Amino acid sequence: MANASLGFRRVDGLGERSVSGTLAGLLQLTSDAVLAFDGMGRILLANEAAEHLFRSQELVGTDVRALFPPAVGVTPEAAFDTRALPFSTDGNTTSLTCAGAHGEPVGIAVRCQRVSAPGETYLLVAYEDDSEQAEAREHDRLVRELQRANHRLSGTLSIVLETLDSKDVQTLFERVLEELTDTMDATGTVFYVAESDGYHLRGTSSSLDESRVPRFMPAGRNIERMVMQVGHSMRLRVLAPQGAELRRGRLVRRNVVNEETREVYHVASTMLPPFVSFIAVPVWFGRHLIALIEVGWDQMHPTRREDAELLDAVAQYLSVQLAGAFSAMRVQREQDLREASSGIREDMMSLGAVDEQTVRAALQSAGGVLDATCYMLHEDPKAPGKIGAEVPGGTGELLDVDLGTVEADQAGQEVVVVPVAPDSDLAAALAKVGLPTVGALVDTGMVGEKRSFCLELRDVGAEPLDDLELAFLERVATDANGLAHGDEARRQDKRISQALQTGMKNELQRVPGISADGIYSSATQAAVIGGDFYDLIRLPGDRACVIMGDVSGKGVEAASVSAAVRTALGAYSWQGLSPAHMVRLLNEFLLGFSRLETFATLFVGIVDLGAGRITYCSAGHPPAFLIRSGTGAIEALDVQSGVVGAFHEMRYRNGRAGIRPGDMLLLYTDGTTEARATDGSFFGEDGLRDTVMREAPKGFDGFLGRLLDALDRFTSRHLEDDVAMVALRFDEVGKGSGARA
Repeated sequence: MANASLGFRRVDGLGERSVSGTLAGLLQLTSDAVLAFDGMGRILLANEAAEHLFRSQELVGTDVRALFPPAVGVTPEAAFDTRALPFSTDGNTTSLTCAGAHGEPVGIAVRCQRVSAPGETYLLVAYEDDSEQAEAREHDRLVRELQRANHRLSGTLSIVLETLDSKDVQTLFERVLEELTDTMDATGTVFYVAESDGYHLRGTSSSLDESRVPRFMPAGRNIERMVMQVGHSMRLRVLAPQGAELRRGRLVRRNVVNEETREVYHVASTMLPPFVSFIAVPVWFGRHLIALIEVGWDQMHPTRREDAELLDAVAQYLSVQLAGAFSAMRVQREQDLREASSGIREDMMSLGAVDEQTVRAALQSAGGVLDATCYMLHEDPKAPGKIGAEVPGGTGELLDVDLGTVEADQAGQEVVVVPVAPDSDLAAALAKVGLPTVGALVDTGMVGEKRSFCLELRDVGAEPLDDLELAFLERVATDANGLAHGDEARRQDKRISQALQTGMKNELQRVPGISADGIYSSATQAAVIGGDFYDLIRLPGDRACVIMGDVSGKGVEAASVSAAVRTALGAYSWQGLSPAHMVRLLNEFLLGFSRLETFATLFVGIVDLGAGRITYCSAGHPPAFLIRSGTGAIEALDVQSGVVGAFHEMRYRNGRAGIRPGDMLLLYTDGTTEARATDGSFFGEDGLRDTVMREAPKGFDGFLGRLLDALDRFTSRHLEDDVAMVALRFDEVGKGSGARA
């Protein structure tokens, strides 16, 4: 065959291939031992009966004289001469005595005759001539065959029952291999799955854990091609190397004989399983070969046609099961890789600034997920078009390859992932400097002032990266590129948002008759600006406006909306509007202000010290607490309306409460009540009430600080959202106004 990895030769002296196949089939059916040898005494063909009769599994290629007395087991040094054989070659029967399996004499009858074929070819037929011994041995053989058949049947039923309707891929890949190995009394079993580029190893029996098994076989070059040609299981045997082959040193190819047709194939040594005898079993789904199973023995083992037929039946049953399992396995693999890429992204984000070292760590993590080694690359400023790889202990040689040529198919894209093609210039350049050639080039584009790219390479002989793995690398590279480019933008956003909120959390305005305090705590170490804000505005006539708000989101958008809301409410409060009216106007303003879907929760209260009253509108905000000075009782200001900035025509209403000297008002954002402990429990409104009741009697000074300390203890200093709180104490109420509570 015209193929670099697989060859075939016909057995000399047996004519055309069709005649050879027919004769081989006939020899398997007869119970007589049949040999063919040439004019030099070299055995050209032997059936199973001959191997059994003469107690040898390696008859082909040996001298026929070594099978008969007086030189059993010894090849005579004299030149071959048919006249010196202990039997005639004219077709007459000759009776001989040979040694049996246990040394006892065994009588055999031999007939030999020269056949009409190119060259000098002889055909020999032999059978046991001792009827009593032959009958006893036949009885023993039948008993062994029955036991063997029962074992095969039991193993087959176990495979069916244990995998019937199995949804667990691992069950199929583990139980089946172990059951097949046990059922066939084999050394081990290997399992390959067909992909677009070839056959990928997906499992071995536990007995082969320490054995060298090819992890990948390219399509169309090896055992699978032989199996596809015949369409069913093949019984194969790896022939022992001859003297000339041994003298050449390393065996690049091995001769593999088809036990049924006696055809000999030349197969690359690296593509053979760790067996001497094995059965290659195709798994068909419709007309597609979806998997290949190899059941084998590490010593010479007589394989039978019924063994191959049994394995074909098992494969036919497994085909439907495996087709579903492959689909489930692919879905699971894709999910695992997506989770891995998300984890790598989170790791990059947790490091703060995404620089060259961060991207390097991400690419190395990606290599670990794919069982590949990450080799960082760099462009050589002195040699345009040349790239160098960072190889531990390497000489720092440059790869003689043009990066532009490698990425030609994806020109114009900033992030590029290109698999290393076997016959590409990149593969040749890698091999030249001693690097593996299985993997992909990953270009993440510019990171800071430098281009960041690498090679993710697997060891020689490993399977290529599949489409799911290439997509995983592209996600990691895209995330690294986006985070690196967005890092400077985020720093600018932070500066802008901090500028927008300058003064938002400053000291509250001084209002005669009111003691005020405010506190803000960020949930992030980086102090990313959020949407929480508060204010206290002094108004004419012993009045004041207190504001507490929380705008959704963080960063520039939230900060800009917060600033606009705070400014608008300040203007509305000076117009003498009621809180509900102020919030209604703000709702329409906010719906037209933000280009994003931003909304806010608000508490707006007008404090009238002269009247001893607070009028408020709570728009989706947590209820404020009014702590009575005389009793320490807590009243919730729970007249509620909807959030601001979500819908037009939203209705808002006012609530009212009386105030007395010494009463305190506590406002807070939802980050306070929604704070979580390490066990997942919420601080909640009840937790806040209990803390307020415990801390309020200790005095107004430091009151908010003590609340925040309690919150830190509850969460072990791990806030999930920003916390803002404002406390007002009404010191002078109703002077000359006759206010009542």
